[in-house]
Amino acid sequence: MEQWVVVTIIISVYLGVTLTIGLLAGRRSTHSVTGYVAADRSFGLLVMYFVTGASVFSAFAFLGGPGWAYSRGGAAFYILAYGAIGMAPFYWIGPRVAALGRKHGYVTQAQLITGRFPSKGLSALIALLSLVAFVPYVTLQMRGAGIVIEAVTDGHVPIWLGSLVAYGIVIVYVLSAGAMAVGWTNTFQGVFMVVIAWTLGLYLPYRLYGGIGEMFTQIQVARPDLLTPPGLDAAGEPWTWGAFSTFILVSAVGLMMWPHLFMKAFTAKDDDTMRRTVILFPTFQLFLIPVFLIGFSGVLFAGSPPAPDFILPFMILETELPAIVVGLFCAGALSASMSTGDALLHASASVFVEDGVAKFVDLDEKMQRRLMQLLVLFTGAVAYVFAQDPDSSLVLLLASAYGIISQFAPPVIAALYWRRATTAGVVAGLIAGAATAFFFWQNPDLKPFDMHEGILGLLVHVPVLVTVSLATPAQSEEHLAGYLS
Repeated sequence: MEQWVVVTIIISVYLGVTLTIGLLAGRRSTHSVTGYVAADRSFGLLVMYFVTGASVFSAFAFLGGPGWAYSRGGAAFYILAYGAIGMAPFYWIGPRVAALGRKHGYVTQAQLITGRFPSKGLSALIALLSLVAFVPYVTLQMRGAGIVIEAVTDGHVPIWLGSLVAYGIVIVYVLSAGAMAVGWTNTFQGVFMVVIAWTLGLYLPYRLYGGIGEMFTQIQVARPDLLTPPGLDAAGEPWTWGAFSTFILVSAVGLMMWPHLFMKAFTAKDDDTMRRTVILFPTFQLFLIPVFLIGFSGVLFAGSPPAPDFILPFMILETELPAIVVGLFCAGALSASMSTGDALLHASASVFVEDGVAKFVDLDEKMQRRLMQLLVLFTGAVAYVFAQDPDSSLVLLLASAYGIISQFAPPVIAALYWRRATTAGVVAGLIAGAATAFFFWQNPDLKPFDMHEGILGLLVHVPVLVTVSLATPAQSEEHLAGYLS
């Protein structure tokens, strides 16, 4: 039997197991909006740990991470840096968000912000910006799944078909069971992809170079530019410190502002679960070490992949591993893609309906859930179209989305900690910050010091929020008492 046939069978079994877990998980939640969006606030430490980690480390890390280590060297370590510091603030923010969610019945990020800063327009703006940011993130996951399946089946299953099948399954269980399905499939997928990453990341350097130290010694001699921080840019030239440092900063600021991650605070069953998840999260970061080793192992390897993002499946195939092992590694990569994609599709629909449509149209719970399911299909369809673009880079797709998502940080911090913030200030700041980030994203040559457009947006956002808030009437003490102790 040909290798690609064996691999396809293994992938099919993996996808079938994932679908089964997702559908069975749905039996544990109610049919309410809270059940669909926040899993009835029932997640314990195990599920919270894996749903957070697996949602963060996606096709971006499993395929884009090795791709950057292979082609850009030290630049890839920005991923490790921002992940290590981006979660830390949620040790304090997370329990506070969870407490307000239980007190006021919130299940989305925008509900929290607009509860403190009442405005239908602000809620709709947050919903729209979230959806705009979600599309490239979902696109990244779909393309990642397609890349893996096309590569390991020797082109017999093209990218368009691979991404369609993988995400057809994701959409089925997200439509059926919402957050509960996302939580339990992420737990399964998180365990799977960590085991696969460590196995392959340790195996390849020893198989090809005799060890990790020897691999880096040879790279230092042949390609010292890859090991000179901060690495290389997309053109193969030295990456500037301005770009490297602001990529880290914008990603750290934006990490927990992603609605699909922020919403996990509303699913925790108590504050201790939230804090322990934050404390344990850095252990999931260790997943990145073998991922980078996979990329570095390909630097001096004979031959090269069609694009850097293909380096992981390329190395699996070129090192002549048994077909069953190739299939398992492929399933690990799919785990990384699908464990984030399902959370994104679920969150995009939840946010847009809860914070956009429902603010202007009176909907019962059954209709809200039905609209969320339709939005899952819509977001998936749009992202699928973009995923077929052969020129898209997995890492850069995500980096561009951070420019928008990082703009949610000032409103959240203001809602939780600053008594003098006002609705007008938050709206003005968000519009100014998002517009600035979009302008510099469209005009990258104008960015000073190669700074990320999201940071430039924040440099405009925060002063506008503060100035307008101080220039407008303060909120009443009665209103503030519901949010600030």
